[in-house]
Order: sequence, then structure tokens, then C-alpha cells
Amino acid sequence: MTAPEGLLLIDKPKGVTSHDCVSMVRRALGTKKVGHAGTLDPMATGLLVIGVGRATRLLRFLGDLPKTYEGTGRLGQETDTLDAEGSILRSTEVEATREDVEGACAALVGGSMQTPPAYSAVKIGGRKLYEAARKGQVLQAPPRSIRVDAFDVLDFEGRDFGFRVTCSGGTYVRVLVADIGSVLGCGAHLTRLVRTRIGPLDLSDAVPPDGPGSPLPVERAVAHLPRVDLEPEEARVAGHGSILAPSGIEGPHAVFGPDGRLIGIWRDEGAKARPEMVLSRDDERPA
Repeated sequence: MTAPEGLLLIDKPKGVTSHDCVSMVRRALGTKKVGHAGTLDPMATGLLVIGVGRATRLLRFLGDLPKTYEGTGRLGQETDTLDAEGSILRSTEVEATREDVEGACAALVGGSMQTPPAYSAVKIGGRKLYEAARKGQVLQAPPRSIRVDAFDVLDFEGRDFGFRVTCSGGTYVRVLVADIGSVLGCGAHLTRLVRTRIGPLDLSDAVPPDGPGSPLPVERAVAHLPRVDLEPEEARVAGHGSILAPSGIEGPHAVFGPDGRLIGIWRDEGAKARPEMVLSRDDERPA
């Protein structure tokens, strides 16, 4: 009997961490080799991608996929964590209209630099920012490049606005909401967040973490990458991590054998294609 492997789309509940979901899956499937991609804050809910077995090695290729969220922002209040779990630092009157909020959201579409919030798991000098913030110490991470592809207002009532945003991996949505408050001059914080998509992966296909069932095939983790199919002899040498002929594809590409199984990920370097990661069948272990 082989250990379970593949990809799980989990609907993360509110109030649990992404690591909690990994622990639930480990217990449910009876295996230790489990990891996740794209951390969600405890307050957030929605799509969490979990890899089981050899699929854990493929999770890093999901990091650059765009992510879609739906949420609610509250104008007129700023908190230390930029979300509803923090302490209110300032309250002001709200005079903004829906059109004002729509304009502020539209202004954030495109590429920019974003500084991770003080209450985040980003590490500086080996220390997590939120650990320092809880002790009253100020650590600041360098800004990172992000991209917002779409930022739409879904509803507006009083001081609360519902939104849908599609953005690059690594983007902090609560920072975007705080930016809207800054533009409008009244402050804002995030009160609700649901991740609905990661690239082609959709929340509608997700399952609870404590009853995940059977993982999807490991190949599902690279379905978004360009595909290269090899002949039998090419597949044999590729399984040992050999250099292949260039594919003519920019960026990583998934290499498959004639049996339809994923061999690994290769990337062109000039006149060669070098392996970035090889999924050897020898990685399969008994349960």
C-alpha cells in the first residue's frame, strides 16, 4: 500500500490557521508529508491548496499564480493589525460615496510596491514581524513588488464596502484596504476576507480540512504550466534528472512520460533544458 499523494483544495474555516488545516489533513489521511501553499490569516476563509506526498514539492510552482478574494472593508476606523482582529487606533467620520470608493480601488490597479504589515509572518533577521509587534518593537520589512489586476466594488452600505480583488501572490489585501482608507482620508480596515480562486483552482471544488477524501492527482498541481510530452527513451533519461533538448518555452514547463505521468519540471537555459525538480517514482513510499 502506497502513502496518499496529490493535491487537496481545502475550504479553510475562520479562526484556524493554515498550519492547523495541515494538521487536520495529516490526521485524516494518516500521513506526515503534508504542506500548504499561500497562507491565509486565521480571520480569512476560503481556498487553501495543500500538497500531500510528492505534491508538496510542487507547491512552490503555485506561488506566482494570481489570487482572487472577496471581502469587506470598513471605512472610518484604523486598527493596528489592519483588520478586525486588531485594536482600533483612530475613528473618523465617513463622507465618502460609492463612487469615491470605486475610484480609490481603481487607482490601485496595476503594479506597485507594497510594504508587508507589522502584524505578518514575514521574517527580518530571523524574527517574525508579528512577534516583534506584540512586544511593542518596530521592525519593518522592505517593500515588495505586487500587481493588482482588478479591484471592483460589489456593494456599499454606510461605511462598509464589499469588494472583489484579483492580485499577484504575496499581496496583502488588508494593506490594500488600508490604502483605500488613506486615499479617502478616513482610514479603513478589513472585516471579512474569502479567497475564491488561485489561478485555475476554485473554491467551489474545495472540501473541509477534517474530511478531505482522496487527493487529486499530483499532475493537477502543474496543470497551469506548459506541457512537454516525451518519447519512452527521453522519459527514461529524464527520470534520472538528465538535461533535455530545449522546449522553446519561456519559464518552467511540466515534463510528462508516454504513460501520462509527471516526470518533473524543466526550464530552458540557452541550448539546454535543465531540471528544476524531478519527481522520481522512487519517492513513493509504503504507508
